[in-house]
Amino acid sequence: MKSQVQVVVIGGGVVGCSVLYHLTKLGWRDVMLIERSELTSGSSWHAAGGFHTLNGDPQVAKLQSYTINLYKEIEEISGQSTGFHLTEGVFLAATPERLELLKVMQSQEKLLGIDTELMTSKEAEKILPIMDPNEFLGALWTPMHGHLDPSGTTHAYAKSAKIGGAEIVLRNRVVELIQTPEGHWDVVTEQGTVRAEHVVNAGGLWAREVGRMVGIELPVLAMEHMYLITEDMPEVEEINRTTGKEVLHVVDPDGEIYMRQERKGMLMGTYEKACVPWSPKETPWDFGHELLPEDLDRIAPSLEVGFRHFPPFQTTGIKQIINGPFTFAPDGNPLVGPVRGLKNYWCACGVMAGFSQGGGVGLALANWMIDGDPGFDIWGMDVARYGDWTSMAYTNAKVRENYSRRFKVRFPNEELPAARPLRTTPIYEKQKAANAVFGVTYGLEQALWYAPEGMEPVEKVTFKRSNAFEHIKAECKAVRTSVGLCDISSFAKYEVTGTGAETWLSHMMACKMPRTGRMTLAPMLNENGKVIGDFTLAKLSDDRFFIFGSGTGETYHMRWFEEHLPPDSKKGAGSVSIRAHGQGLVGLSLAGPKARDVLAKLTYDDVSNDAFKFLQIKEMEVGMTHAIVGRVTFTGDLGYEIWVKPEFHARLWDELLAAGEEFGIKLFGARAMRSLSLEKQFGSWATEYRPIYGPYAAGMGRFVDLTKNGFIGQDAARKEKEDGPAKRLVTLTVQATDCDVMGNEPIYRDGKIVGYVTSGSYAHAADCSVAMGYVPAEQAEDTTTGAFNIEVFGEMLPATIQTEPLFDPKAERMRG
Repeated sequence: MKSQVQVVVIGGGVVGCSVLYHLTKLGWRDVMLIERSELTSGSSWHAAGGFHTLNGDPQVAKLQSYTINLYKEIEEISGQSTGFHLTEGVFLAATPERLELLKVMQSQEKLLGIDTELMTSKEAEKILPIMDPNEFLGALWTPMHGHLDPSGTTHAYAKSAKIGGAEIVLRNRVVELIQTPEGHWDVVTEQGTVRAEHVVNAGGLWAREVGRMVGIELPVLAMEHMYLITEDMPEVEEINRTTGKEVLHVVDPDGEIYMRQERKGMLMGTYEKACVPWSPKETPWDFGHELLPEDLDRIAPSLEVGFRHFPPFQTTGIKQIINGPFTFAPDGNPLVGPVRGLKNYWCACGVMAGFSQGGGVGLALANWMIDGDPGFDIWGMDVARYGDWTSMAYTNAKVRENYSRRFKVRFPNEELPAARPLRTTPIYEKQKAANAVFGVTYGLEQALWYAPEGMEPVEKVTFKRSNAFEHIKAECKAVRTSVGLCDISSFAKYEVTGTGAETWLSHMMACKMPRTGRMTLAPMLNENGKVIGDFTLAKLSDDRFFIFGSGTGETYHMRWFEEHLPPDSKKGAGSVSIRAHGQGLVGLSLAGPKARDVLAKLTYDDVSNDAFKFLQIKEMEVGMTHAIVGRVTFTGDLGYEIWVKPEFHARLWDELLAAGEEFGIKLFGARAMRSLSLEKQFGSWATEYRPIYGPYAAGMGRFVDLTKNGFIGQDAARKEKEDGPAKRLVTLTVQATDCDVMGNEPIYRDGKIVGYVTSGSYAHAADCSVAMGYVPAEQAEDTTTGAFNIEVFGEMLPATIQTEPLFDPKAERMRG
């Protein structure tokens, strides 16, 4: 074992071996994997070994497609068989809601260039004779579905990595991780210490323990997972004989089961509602090639449905029941990337679908380590999507919820209840009393809309417009005609201070720096000139600035900010200091044509348009409260964002409502806020603004100052402007009737897919359905009515590009 290497990967499962292989593939050969036992001795060895490309996040689906296409490559390099069987597959639907979801899945597969076929249950029976067609309404056939040998695949990655120069050390547990003053890692093992520049936590079942070695508690939990293998099934042999093929891979989500052929029988696995966490506090280090006690009673309800849906199971014996642990993050997606505050400590954890996603995770992480960027938009996998508010109890509750719902239909307006409320603002109870319907963002309760008095504050889940529709419309109307009040405490708030604050911010942001007392919209780019943040940047004094942005991106952005602090500021007092206020600073948005009248009643300051112009910011008293007030609002109307310490939040709320009573002030929530912002063509981070597009593609070019010196991504941004972006963000009105876009729908022109939807909703004040999305730049000015189509639940809806905002196109209200 070497005493010094560039990278140590901890964990010898499929994910760790994939990371190791991709590091060597991309040119880093001084790399080592350390495994406490043998390769695959955690979860990998007992996995069912299925794979497919379908995922609710198309960006993750791309990595799954890459993973599947990679297996031939590692077989050829290593000479090791992966046992790859591309059997094709079917997703079955037993309910109308599931059938609608299959249409969504089909359209998302089209974005990957994968042709699928939606069919009736009778048609499905012809390719899957073991099903009872009377139990189903339809099916989706997909070509990229199959299974492999988990052990062979993991060893193929490992052998390919060794051929590329990697070292693999087995039967050697890592017992401690110590970061040196220089930022390197001493990896202390049972066989000695290895010094490494980088450490990758691919610990699988032991990911928590490897996290605790550096003082973090990763939100990951192992769950018991069972599948059974049948005796030989004559129907399987008949299918093999008559078709010359294996039985299709099957997902029957309404039965909570998946299936594939195993030798001459079938394998059937379940995601049962009565799920059980395994070793919820810590994972025993001596757990290895072991299985857990079978519990047939627990999965009996799922098996009963499965046996009814697939009658040959009723007359076939069970040969073996496998029960083994797999790790999950709270939302079921992996935890990938660098950990904030820990130099060169990387995560590749919680990859429960390792044989669908492991290759993509390895590629993205290797890109990130070597090039500083994953090369894809992997926000859905980024470890930074969780903050320090996660706890073991939170993770336990959310993982159990996710596991038990893994095959349930998730509606676009559905808010899941587990581990809530967790984080609340000081006005949470007041909002409840006002009949708020809550959602959650970054663990924080957020009012989505307000039900009228006498109505139960519950939104009915649906793919179509819900019972909230008319009430959100009323909220939007109030803002556009009078005045509304919305809690904006979920926004991220950062304060930057110090003698070097302005110079540093000018380097970090692509915009022209604001004057004292002013704000500006501020794109933040990575070295490749791609958008990694969209902020409002405010200058309160020469050495004091505020940044306002997306709350869900707080850990993500603080990681970037802290990585790029000046050398004199990285270890404490220096020329620049930055802190995220979180819920230490809370806010309310006052918006609408009467907003100024309401604010004027509560302050001694002159808030006339001449004295307090658009994009100005100042400290003032509002009622009895010291506040920071910015002349801006995400509604795109006349309005203000008012920020106070949390102990004044409730008082400010009461005073604004009282002052607005004579103007008919109305509470509005996040749904109305998004509806109103769509009318102004305002995008959002992680949907419209994401690290696969530059500022000119994303419509942010007017906020980029290419004349200033030395901001991150400047050369790439200049090149994008000179060459022109390949795609551009556009806003389209959609001829929808009772269902609006959800995001990730294909956009067509002349019968061909040319782009995709990033987000959308109903624009209530403009009274039309709206979508935002990316299309080829040369088509972005085509305003011909119905020139485009958007596929929504299998229906082609005509769509028309709007080059001007639907509301206040000249910004007279916003600036007036």
